[in-house]
Amino acid sequence: MVLVWGSWACASRNLVYFSDISEADMYSVRFTEMVQPKIQRDDLLRIVVSSASEESNILFNVGVMETGADARLTQAQRALNEGYLVDEKGEINFPVLGKVKLEGLTKTQAIDLLTERVSEYVVDPIVNIRFINFKITVIGEVNRPSTLVVPTEKVSLLEALGLAGDMTMYGKRENVLIIRETEGERKATRVNLNSKEFLDSPYYYLQQNDVVYVEPDRIKAIQASTNQRSLTVIGITTSLMLALIFNLRIYLERN
Repeated sequence: MVLVWGSWACASRNLVYFSDISEADMYSVRFTEMVQPKIQRDDLLRIVVSSASEESNILFNVGVMETGADARLTQAQRALNEGYLVDEKGEINFPVLGKVKLEGLTKTQAIDLLTERVSEYVVDPIVNIRFINFKITVIGEVNRPSTLVVPTEKVSLLEALGLAGDMTMYGKRENVLIIRETEGERKATRVNLNSKEFLDSPYYYLQQNDVVYVEPDRIKAIQASTNQRSLTVIGITTSLMLALIFNLRIYLERN
């Protein structure tokens, strides 16, 4: 009965993304570039300095030059060896320069800062920065809940859902929760994927460490509650039957 009701409810609910865009209409929004994510604590950054001086390249790239031993490491171990971890003070410990605060800067701003600092020692340096652990987490009513590492440092909410196997039919497309940490604050925002307005949302693109939660609808919640109650009833019934059998056995042995 519950399964039939659940199937009917899912069929009657809007499961179509952007369902307010009719087939006869052409809907467009001005394409805006993704807001550059800001560097946060616990980010792992790969920073490479290039210049005409081979000696300077070696000096400023200590920790990112691969050796024969590094080739035998796992990808995760190699990433730790090659990256600079942003500590609890928002700083990295960079060769020659020492402690440099990068927290709160975009990648472009961090490149400009390091280029200026390295220029005190090297002529015309080129600094390149990449996030090694740019990741997002998708949980809830999706087919493959997981934490995803994004090598391109750019991923939309729709792409993240696709990588997680898309929503199940019980996922509430009109009420997807995005949890984001920025500058020491944790913020939660809900977006409606049934509406075309999302295409112009500042949350269209995700940022590193975002968590996406797809909430189950009422039918799934009722099913989960019903299953839990059923397990409780089965457990109680089993316990009573075992107690009855035990007492019956004692009675028969005494008589």
